[in-house]
Amino acid sequence: MFVQEEKIFAGRVLRLHVCSMDGAEWLEEVAEDTTVEKLKERCLKHCVPGSLEDPKSITHHKLIHATSEKVLTDTKTVLEENIQDKDVLLLVKKRAPPPPPKMAEVSAEEKRKQEQKAPDKDAILKATANLPSRSVDRSVAHHNMRDFQTELRKILVSLIEVAQKLLALNPDAVELFKKANAMLDEDEEDRVDEIALRQLTEMGFPESRAVKALRLNHMSVTQAMEWLIEHADDPMVDAPLPGQTSLEAASEAGASSTEAIAGPSLEASGEEAKDELTEIFKKIRRKREFRPDPRAVIGLMEMGFDEKEVVDALRVNNNQQNAACEWLLGDRKPSPEELDKGIDSASPLFQAILENPVVQLGLTNPKTLLAFEDMLENPLNSTQWMNDPETGPVMLQISRIFQTLNRT
Repeated sequence: MFVQEEKIFAGRVLRLHVCSMDGAEWLEEVAEDTTVEKLKERCLKHCVPGSLEDPKSITHHKLIHATSEKVLTDTKTVLEENIQDKDVLLLVKKRAPPPPPKMAEVSAEEKRKQEQKAPDKDAILKATANLPSRSVDRSVAHHNMRDFQTELRKILVSLIEVAQKLLALNPDAVELFKKANAMLDEDEEDRVDEIALRQLTEMGFPESRAVKALRLNHMSVTQAMEWLIEHADDPMVDAPLPGQTSLEAASEAGASSTEAIAGPSLEASGEEAKDELTEIFKKIRRKREFRPDPRAVIGLMEMGFDEKEVVDALRVNNNQQNAACEWLLGDRKPSPEELDKGIDSASPLFQAILENPVVQLGLTNPKTLLAFEDMLENPLNSTQWMNDPETGPVMLQISRIFQTLNRT
C-alpha cells in the first residue's frame, strides 16, 4: 500500500478551542508544525467568510493564547509557541492606529509648547531692557556675608561674657553648672555610628580602620567600605587623622581641669560663684575646641599647605574647603587670633543689641548661653538654634539690628 511521505512525517495533531470577539466558538484541528499565520487564515475562513479576499485581513487580526495572555507570532509554529492540546485561543481584531494629526492641530500643539517654553537670554534682555540697572557685585556680596559671619562671632563672644555675669547672680546657678557639666561630657564629634561600625567589622575590617573610614566619609557605610578597599595596601592607613591627636589631648586636659573646678564651685557664692562660672565656661569652650573636617584637611594639605595653617583656614571659614583655600591664597584676613576677640563694648552695634528687650530677656536664660557657646565653635548649628522657640527670637533680633545698622 502506498502512503504519502507527508503523512508519515506529519506532526502531532492538536485540537484547539478558538473563540472570536462576537462570542463564536469552534474546534480547529492543526498539526504542531502549522504556522500561526496559517492557523489564523483557517480561523478567519470559519469566522468571517470572504474576509481573505482582503489581504490586510490577516494582518489586522491576531491570535492570543488565553491562559498565558500571550500574543502569538505569525512566523512561529504551533509547537514553537508551546501550544498544547485543548488550549483556548482568542481571535481578536487589532486596534486601528490613530489617524495622523491635522495641520491645524499640529500648529496648535506647537503654539502651546512655545507658550510653555522658558524664555531664552535674548527674550529676557528684551523684556528687561527698560528696567533700571541694579546689578550686585558678587564679590561684594560675598565680602558682606563674610563680614557678617566675622561680626557675629565677635558679638557672640561679647554676649557670652555679659550672659555669664548675669547668670552668676541667678539663684539657679547650680542648675546651670549641671548643664555646663553635661555639655563637657558631650563628645558628639568622637561618636561613631554603632550600626555602621558593626557592619564594617562584620565584613572583616579592623575596628580602628573602620572608625577612621566612617569619620572620613560622614558615617556612610558604602563610602567607608570603598575607602577601606582603596587604601587596603596604604602604609599610612592606620595613621591618625590630621589634628586628631592634639585635639584629643586638649579635650582630656580640659575635662580633667574642669572636674577639679566644677566640684567646689557648687559651694561657692557671690564673687566666687561668678568667677567659677566664668572658668567653667572657658573650659567648655576648650572642650568644644574647633575640629576640622578631616577630608578638607587632607585635600588642602595635598595642595602643599602646612597642617597648622590648614586648620586655621578651616576654623576661620567654618570648615568650608573652597573658602579656606581662598583664604590661604589671599591676604588671610581675618586672622585666627581675631576670632576670639569680642566686639567693642562702646560700639553703636553692641549698644543697640544690649538695649533690645528680647535680647535682654534672652541673656537671663541659661539655654541662650549654651546656644551662643555652641554656635561659636559650630557655626553650622546656627539653623538649629534659629528654629528654637527660646533662642530663635534672640538670634533674629541680633541679625535685624546688624542689617539695619549696616545699611546706614
